[in-house]
Amino acid sequence: MANRLYKKILVPLDGSKYSERAFAEAVTLAKQCDAKIVGLSIVPFSPLSYREIRIAKETMFIESKKNLAKAKKNAEKKGVTLQEKILEGNPGELISNFANQSRNKVDLIVMGSRGRGGLKEVFLGSVSNHVMHKSKVPIMIIK
Repeated sequence: MANRLYKKILVPLDGSKYSERAFAEAVTLAKQCDAKIVGLSIVPFSPLSYREIRIAKETMFIESKKNLAKAKKNAEKKGVTLQEKILEGNPGELISNFANQSRNKVDLIVMGSRGRGGLKEVFLGSVSNHVMHKSKVPIMIIK
């Protein structure tokens, strides 16, 4: 019988090697716990002109859909269900808010220590650092 400690695991996916590592760990954990995964991709706001924003958003949504489709396929190969979700806005806030909403029933967040952001912080990426401090749900940070 599978351990049902976690029923739903949230995994923010941005296509970075850190999020891929986190996803692999989440799949292993989900398999052991017979849990479902929510693959969450965030399209961030951008300080560009309206036309540039529209083109950039379309490109980011397409990339997000491709990343989530790849993750879903990989999860299904291992017998794990993945629900795809794309949100738009501030990644740290959206991840922690999504996890904290009781209707989403997230039991654990598994995320990479860094993402695709350009600036590196001393210990953690700014998004994982934000989520770590704002989430009411347990979080596992993967290096």
